[in-house]
Amino acid sequence: MKTVTIYTDGACSGNPGPGGWGAILQYGQFRKELSGGETHTTNNRMELTGVIRALEALKEPCIVELWSDSKYVIDALQKGWAKGWKARGWVKGDKKPALNPDLWERLLELCDYHTVRLHWVKGHADNPNNNRCDELAVAESRKYR
Repeated sequence: MKTVTIYTDGACSGNPGPGGWGAILQYGQFRKELSGGETHTTNNRMELTGVIRALEALKEPCIVELWSDSKYVIDALQKGWAKGWKARGWVKGDKKPALNPDLWERLLELCDYHTVRLHWVKGHADNPNNNRCDELAVAESRKYR
C-alpha cells in the first residue's frame, strides 16, 4: 500500500459561525491542497470535515500518516471514544449525546478502509504544514462571513 501523509485543520469564526477546513496530502514528491467551508458550523465539525475530505480524496486504500492539532479528533480515534459512542448508539459514557455523529460515522468508515496512523501536532507553532492548513481553513471561513 502507498503511504500518504495528511495534515488537516479546521477554523470557525464564532462557534458556531462561518467555518473552514484545510488539508494537505503528500505522496512522494506530489502535494495537493484541499479546502472548503460552511456558512454555519462549529470548529469541531470543520476539524472532522478536513480529515474526512482528505481521506475521501484517496483513490485506493492507503497507509495514512495523519497529522492534526485537534485533540478532539486525535483522542476520540486513538483512545477509542468514537467507536464507543457508536457502539452505544452515539451516546457518550456520561449518557449525554455524542456530538457530530454523522461525521464520526463517515470518519470511522474511512478509518476502516485506510490504515490511519494518528499524530497530534501543536497548532500555531513551528510546523509549516499545520500552519498552511490553518491559513487555508481561515481563508475559507472568511468566504462565508
